[in-house]
Amino acid sequence: MKAATIVGILLILLGIVGFAMGGFSFKEHKKDVDLGPVQISHEEKHGVTIPPVLSGIALIGGIGLVVVGARSRAA
Repeated sequence: MKAATIVGILLILLGIVGFAMGGFSFKEHKKDVDLGPVQISHEEKHGVTIPPVLSGIALIGGIGLVVVGARSRAA
């Protein structure tokens, strides 16, 4: 299997996941005060959206790479 085909498959999967999920979120714990046994902290939630255009570009690019990899393999 050529590198172009592998990268193409990964881009296709990334595009599908981008369309399905639309993004991802993560939590970050921040410590505000640390006075020996007394600690005050809070949790922040961050979200990262994946634009549908970017997912579409990844999907189309992945399909293109798979096709190019298959053509070069057949020749």
